[in-house]
Amino acid sequence: MLLLLVLQLRLLLQQLLLLLLLLLLLLLLLMLLLLLLLLLLLLLLLLLLQLLILLLPLLLPLPLILLLLLLLLLLLLQQLLLLPLQQLLLLLLLVVRQLLLHCYCYFYYF
Repeated sequence: MLLLLVLQLRLLLQQLLLLLLLLLLLLLLLMLLLLLLLLLLLLLLLLLLQLLILLLPLLLPLPLILLLLLLLLLLLLQQLLLLPLQQLLLLLLLVVRQLLLHCYCYFYYF
């Protein structure tokens, strides 16, 4: 009787730990998605700035070299943002994979 109680308690603890792990993975997934959204918004802002720079000669007579330098700077910033975005997407895929694996384990064993 005591052994059965201990085994049930152990099983319950395992289930709780697995649920806690799933919750932590979901939280990490949510944080990664928010970071991804932030990076995408930043890229959108850079694209809008590039468009503004391209339209700027119509509004103000600025030297062409200045416009080209501004555009080049924005393109450089965009490239610097794309690398973390790619890494973040890979990390996001890994987290989703782990989450699915743990969900499978949870439902398979319990």
